[in-house]
Amino acid sequence: MARLSLSALVERPGWRGVAAAFALALLLTGPAMSQDADGSLAEAITLVDAGRFADAESSIAKGLAADDLSAEGRAALEFQRERMRRILLDFTLDEPTAKARVREKIPDLRDEEFARWDAAGLIEHQVIDGRKLYFSRAPSNLFRISVEARARRKVQTPFVDGPMESANAHHREVRDAALEHADADADAGTRRIRVTQSLTVDADAVPAGETVRAWIPYPRAIAGQQENIRFIESAPLAHSIAPESALQRTVYLEKPAVAGTPTAFSITYELTIRGQYHAIDPDRVVAAPLTAELAPFVAERSPHVVFTPAIREFSRKVVGDEKNPYRIAQKLYAAVDKIPWAGAREYSTITNISDYALHAGHADCGQQTLLLITLLRLNGIPARWQSGMVYSDGDYDNLHDWGALYLAPYGWVPMDVTTGRLDDADPQIAGFYLGGQDAYRIAFNDDYSRDLVPAKRHFRSETVDLQRGEAEWRGGNLYFDQWDYGFEWKMLPLKSSAE
Repeated sequence: MARLSLSALVERPGWRGVAAAFALALLLTGPAMSQDADGSLAEAITLVDAGRFADAESSIAKGLAADDLSAEGRAALEFQRERMRRILLDFTLDEPTAKARVREKIPDLRDEEFARWDAAGLIEHQVIDGRKLYFSRAPSNLFRISVEARARRKVQTPFVDGPMESANAHHREVRDAALEHADADADAGTRRIRVTQSLTVDADAVPAGETVRAWIPYPRAIAGQQENIRFIESAPLAHSIAPESALQRTVYLEKPAVAGTPTAFSITYELTIRGQYHAIDPDRVVAAPLTAELAPFVAERSPHVVFTPAIREFSRKVVGDEKNPYRIAQKLYAAVDKIPWAGAREYSTITNISDYALHAGHADCGQQTLLLITLLRLNGIPARWQSGMVYSDGDYDNLHDWGALYLAPYGWVPMDVTTGRLDDADPQIAGFYLGGQDAYRIAFNDDYSRDLVPAKRHFRSETVDLQRGEAEWRGGNLYFDQWDYGFEWKMLPLKSSAE
């Protein structure tokens, strides 16, 4: 296989997505690798993506044997081994097992049906070293993706979706308060909650006496969105809160492992969350100014925001001759909104997430958001990432990703393409999530793939997002199969002791 130089690799869409962000950032600025090590990394990445894991392992071993390999180069190569391990944790089903899972919902499933849906890419799989392996969530995702498969279910049970995915009184509350301006109730569309988040490492995942390091996501103040944050307590008591400047903000905790006992961490805090709504007049919208502040938000950011030929072609077909930035955004939003939602494989295993969302035939919230961000930036419309947790008045909560776009003269306005267009006769409510945002979400992240404070010593479990947390010990990273997370909340009166 032909070898690529590191400089050529950087220009290659998706390259950095396959390694931990911190390791590759150092790789790009640190000591250069030898030509052999450089070539082995390129080769390993390509082979892993092709499902040739045995060949990838040979390429990795060859690269690691180089005498002049830098620490950053070693980390990037070693992550390829970890990436293969993670892929195999996601792709666990052989064909008979995947078919049996589908038959749980369609007892009279015909082999021909399964084969046809499989050939159409509706049942996600990879061929790894000659074995056809299906994504563990592919059988359940099939019913999200395929109308035909959904209609074939013996029992037509509804999907469990969040309450904000249907038009409701809260959307009107937020919209009405925004349109009434100074005459509105200042607290309309606003909620205050107390949150307890936890991270619990499995018993004996770490040798007794070793220190477990944990990072639990934590919000930062954002004017007009989430404010009056009050930290209450942590367990263990000692903790370190990352500065407000941390775009992926956390509370850091340490605790020694005890034999036979889970290692538990938790934090409790309160905050006020405000709904937002912007009534956009398309005729007032002009091209965003190319300021130093906005420039990063119209630029590519490899690996997941890359203006590939396929992205450019998709944009041309959707946008056509439209020049108005808001109407362009509406078109792109609608196009991405059409992609069916499905449960996602781990982001750290995907080379280029926006490209994946464009071609996979389905996408989850973060994948849809990164695709829309990429398309907006390509068209000169500043766009950025946000993510965290959504909650409810009942017992629903979930991880969620969304974003914001900049529309002059309005400034930054929210967008949530996954919740998407609501089914409502009122066009302002139907289009609520392109310019509006509910108060039932907490943002932990104002960007993706940013450094934690303090920095991790080992690979991150999630190299893009940060909603569940991170954990490690002296011996390495603790992956998602070694710990669990919790998120509990309680609604509070708006005027709490913090205010």
